[in-house]
Amino acid sequence: MPFINPEDGYLTVLNLFKTDAPDRVDRLVNEMRAIVDTAAFPGWISSTVHRGHEKAGTANFIQWRGRQDLESRYDGAEFKHHTVPVFQQITTYMRLMQTEVESSRRHPAQGDVTEISPDRDDYTVIEILGVEPRDQTDLIGVLGAAHDWLVDVPGYRSQTVLRGIRSRGPDGGSGLAAIGTDNDFVVVYSQWDGKGSYDAYRALAEDERPAARRKSQDRRNALTTATDWNTYRVVHTRSAPQPATA
Repeated sequence: MPFINPEDGYLTVLNLFKTDAPDRVDRLVNEMRAIVDTAAFPGWISSTVHRGHEKAGTANFIQWRGRQDLESRYDGAEFKHHTVPVFQQITTYMRLMQTEVESSRRHPAQGDVTEISPDRDDYTVIEILGVEPRDQTDLIGVLGAAHDWLVDVPGYRSQTVLRGIRSRGPDGGSGLAAIGTDNDFVVVYSQWDGKGSYDAYRALAEDERPAARRKSQDRRNALTTATDWNTYRVVHTRSAPQPATA
């Protein structure tokens, strides 16, 4: 099963898809599973498919040895003339984000490593935070430090902070075009024990929140230019038989 560890040095690609028709989510998941189950790309480490819970959509958490391997995949005829057109047909939004793991911390009860697997019952939250490139490192620091008070929140399991490198989306043809500028986003990938715990965490009135959380949230809000989020369940994963070394 895939593990999230900043020391691995992998290029982590998060492919985010949205659709305006909930019944299309099944097709999205099936198309993603088909790619994952046949993946044999040089430098590919693992892929983990997430099904949207709060909103219709999917996410694919993919680990690569490095950028060159990913670019070779994007340059391939199958990706340009089959993969991109198929996903354009069934989505209203498609964003392919290259990132690197900055930190991955867990509640002490969750052991020594962050695991993502359909064999777990995690209620997963993925947040995409826009940020000015000059403020990206500051925002990463604020988000990473939040773990110190998150461990006291009922239902919290883990939080991974990923530095955004670059984003791409369909260019209107069979290729990809840049979205935004380099280093203008941060991804927060967190695991909870269920929807109830996460909803209670979000719904807690501001005057009832611990001082550390209020201070952290105020700083986060000051640095963030945009926010997009959804909740997910992991539904499928596969790793290379012999993962490439970073």
